[in-house]
Amino acid sequence: MDKKGNYFLGVVLAVFIWIFGILFIPFVIDNIDITRVGLNCTDLTISFGTKLLCLSIDGIVPYMIWLLVSLVLGLIIGGRI
Repeated sequence: MDKKGNYFLGVVLAVFIWIFGILFIPFVIDNIDITRVGLNCTDLTISFGTKLLCLSIDGIVPYMIWLLVSLVLGLIIGGRI
């Protein structure tokens, strides 16, 4: 396949990954809410380890969005599939 075909395939695959990644985020958010309630993250008297766990759970969605962006840009700019 020539370079133009590789570029087109990369863009199509990147859009496909982006759409399904964004559609997957609400399911992750529901599980994050359930986990935060189970850990009682709003309580101020929880231990330091639990506070750290609550903080890391809150970072899942931004890390997932960064993963999607980097994967999509890598497919579009990288040129190799």
